[in-house]
Amino acid sequence: MPIPRRALAAAFALVAGPALALDLAALTEAEREAFGAEVRAYLLENPDVLMEAIAVLEARDEGLQAGADAALIADHAAAIADDGHSWVGGNLEGDVTVVEFMDYRCGYCRQAFAEVEELVSTDGRVRFILKEFPILGEQSELASRFAIAAQQLHGADTYKDVHDALMMLQADITPDALSRLAEGFGLDPAPILARLQAPEVTAVIDANRALAESLRISGTPTFVVGGQMVRGYVPLQGMQAMVEAERAG
Repeated sequence: MPIPRRALAAAFALVAGPALALDLAALTEAEREAFGAEVRAYLLENPDVLMEAIAVLEARDEGLQAGADAALIADHAAAIADDGHSWVGGNLEGDVTVVEFMDYRCGYCRQAFAEVEELVSTDGRVRFILKEFPILGEQSELASRFAIAAQQLHGADTYKDVHDALMMLQADITPDALSRLAEGFGLDPAPILARLQAPEVTAVIDANRALAESLRISGTPTFVVGGQMVRGYVPLQGMQAMVEAERAG
């Protein structure tokens, strides 16, 4: 496999260091070919240098991304933590807020579900917010609309019951399946289903999508933990570490 040009340049910079000033444009074609051959031979003989260069690049990129994410989070802090429509649980006076953008048809959201629940229940100081962010097709949107409609009609506790059930549902999300789910909680499904296309429900989804776009979120799950953002599944230990990092300042 050819060495990526960016990695090769980084490796050369690591090897040469600031002491070597080399104007490649001033070299003849033969000199450039000879120089390239020497660099390639060195890297083949010392692959650890290339790996070190790639690690430096990745760390630098991660640092830049983290800084950009922190700025985005600060710019949209109110919409993230207090939008007036998202479900809020855990410790409402907690010292760290964890926000999850989720989709009911997302396999990684389902994988993270039990671990996030454990984080919130065992930590005791985490404020947890769920953002409905359906991006995986018609069933995703149907499920989100049903959960939001249930919340608007029956309150936060019912929303959480419906949310948890949808996360664990092992069947296609259809009106019939949603009716059975509602009936399992003693709810009349008809008013909830009738509300699915209500402007108030659409407004929540539109607001969450606009916020996700502003935060450059395109996939689920995405977590905002205080001033940090992570796009993708995070195991429990990783979430715990992020929460403790926020507490440490």
